[in-house]
Amino acid sequence: MAALLSAERQERLLATLARDGAIRQEEAAAELGVSVMTVRRDLADLEAAGRVRRVRGGAVAPRLPQPFAERRAERSAPKAVIARKAAALVPSSGAIAVDASSTSHVLLSQLPEVRELLVATNSIENATAARAVAGVRSVLIGGEMEERTGSFVGALAERAASALAYARFFGSAAALDVRGSSEVTPEEAAMKAVFARAAAETVLLIDSAKLDDRALAAALERDAVHLLVTELDPGDHRLDAYRGLVDLL
Repeated sequence: MAALLSAERQERLLATLARDGAIRQEEAAAELGVSVMTVRRDLADLEAAGRVRRVRGGAVAPRLPQPFAERRAERSAPKAVIARKAAALVPSSGAIAVDASSTSHVLLSQLPEVRELLVATNSIENATAARAVAGVRSVLIGGEMEERTGSFVGALAERAASALAYARFFGSAAALDVRGSSEVTPEEAAMKAVFARAAAETVLLIDSAKLDDRALAAALERDAVHLLVTELDPGDHRLDAYRGLVDLL
């Protein structure tokens, strides 16, 4: 069989990504009949073109801004576990901040009984969900809408978010490593940083699939996160890198 051209190999690699959700270098090399080094070069080219995101041993789909509805439909089981854990941390009164993440949306649907709780968020969907809870006063932090995600960002949104004092900020992240959290856009990262600075405590709600990874824009430094809530048992080995750096739930 004639050797495949680079463009042909890369199309085959992208087909594998669409089919399996990941590209594994050694398996791809065997399938294409080339060396692992050749696959690494092809993946580097695809990453430079924004088509893949390289990880140890291969590549996965790039982290890109997504509409709320798409994010809400993904990995619903881990989100439900995370929300159930975090619901016990929501105070019955005072104020909390909630970001524009779909995980926070699930949390709002599971809020315990509250008396007089103000929920501030930069998401229409999350503001609507909060408004449906008895005893909650919902405040939508307005500003410039990020068309790709549906969240409100920018200088006006940051100013409004910083005008309140929150007992806790409940937020998610596109990715997390031992340095802190990161987001798909600088604007999203800036909003989460503002919420965290205005809160007495920050609770990060994150799917384990986002651990040990980095997205485009740095958001919360490690020391800004007080509690990390995942769907994993706190003793799970996948959390070993964060043990001692942040409290785990």
